[in-house]
Amino acid sequence: MPVTTSEERTPTPAATLRSGSLGTADIAFFVVSAAAPLTVMAGVAPLAILLGGIGAPVGYLLAGITLAVFAVGFTTMSRHVRSGGAFYAYITRGLGRPVGIGAALLALIGYNGMEIGVYGLLGSASKDTVRALFGTDIPWLPVSLAGLIVIGYGGYRSIDFGAKLLGVLLVAETGILVLLAGGVLVKGGAHGLSGASFAPGNVFVPGTAVVLAFAFAAFTGFESTVIYRREARDPERTVPRATYLAVGFLGLFYAFVVWVVIQAFGDAEVVKAAATDPGGLFFSAITTYVGGWASDLMHVFIITSVLASLLAFHNAINRYGLALAEEGVLPRAWGRIHPRHRSPYVAGIAQTVLGAVVVLGFWAAGADPYGQLLLWVNTPGMIGLFVLQLLAAIAVPCYFRRIPHQEGALRTVVAPVAATVLLATAIALVLTHVDLFTGASPAVNTVLIVLSPAVFVIGLALAWWLRRERPQVYENFAAEPAEVTE
Repeated sequence: MPVTTSEERTPTPAATLRSGSLGTADIAFFVVSAAAPLTVMAGVAPLAILLGGIGAPVGYLLAGITLAVFAVGFTTMSRHVRSGGAFYAYITRGLGRPVGIGAALLALIGYNGMEIGVYGLLGSASKDTVRALFGTDIPWLPVSLAGLIVIGYGGYRSIDFGAKLLGVLLVAETGILVLLAGGVLVKGGAHGLSGASFAPGNVFVPGTAVVLAFAFAAFTGFESTVIYRREARDPERTVPRATYLAVGFLGLFYAFVVWVVIQAFGDAEVVKAAATDPGGLFFSAITTYVGGWASDLMHVFIITSVLASLLAFHNAINRYGLALAEEGVLPRAWGRIHPRHRSPYVAGIAQTVLGAVVVLGFWAAGADPYGQLLLWVNTPGMIGLFVLQLLAAIAVPCYFRRIPHQEGALRTVVAPVAATVLLATAIALVLTHVDLFTGASPAVNTVLIVLSPAVFVIGLALAWWLRRERPQVYENFAAEPAEVTE
């Protein structure tokens, strides 16, 4: 009869996320990559110029300032709340468990909507790129499905692998925009460089509200810095720094690039150029000021920009799934962590399967990958994340009123209250102009708008059920985790 030693009887410790893996730059790469700067600029900024005129750059600055104000209270709270649940944990601490559980479901819908819809953009952008470079057409579905596999593998690998990959992709997509800017600045633009974009008369025009709606959407996902708290080095410092770095970079970079493309065509001509060919505005500019080869490169980097955004959102979703599995809200199996890569791989597999189901469903219905899969799935995701930001801003002063702390009133009251007002205004702008984001009928837009509040109400019902049927899960929801050491 074999003898079992005490060493053999000792259970193998469960794998945990790889703590101390991410520095400030790594986390910022995830956040900025999720925003997809090149895709936002080449695909959306021409519409902002068309509808808002040459004052469009200021819209991006104003959106950046608003979100920086929000980040003040948000990052202050990150020093006190260590849960991996990010948004829902903050909201729970400030506004109570029912609202927090509603926010948890809203976060799942929001981040999944922001990612899964982009697989339609991947297929559409790849089709456009192949047509532009080789003059032939390819079907979009195989590209989108291949993207699901690639992104699923990227999420399966370690978080530092993802950070390195995103760093390379981000340098590529921002680099091509810097190359465009360099060409325009060296040649002095179409008629010399002008500061008219920043003149009040060009900023405060009827189309400014539309520009602001587009600008706020361009920052979606910046708050995901706190999701990586458990894997960050010195998270009390790293997470706030990464948040401010991401918001500051995006606000300034977006405004600069939009101003540059206005200079490329001239203040008097750019709106007409945007109306004539909005999708080709940036490609035309870089062809004129740098060369056709740079335009070809931009087409390729559009695809890598989309892939980077997909991977960034995929990693964020996996960690939300992991946190909710650890809470007992999602199946416990989703909380498994790969013993080698230290990634939440089961949550990643589940997210990839969900993405495949949605993509195949839209394909089977004969939907357009851009006009329907992207816009119809992204829009409720974007609205959901805006609502989460608003709830988090409200939660900050409520939380600090209930605990002893040494934080100043500017961080715990003034900035969060200001952010609440500004974010409520941003949400109103987006909802008022939602047709510009979707291109859909009023009936479809109504469904897309009410989806987020409906999910939140379902979350409230789930909270009621948990309190009655699973009181231990309810009482421990968003509780402070024990410190995990390697």
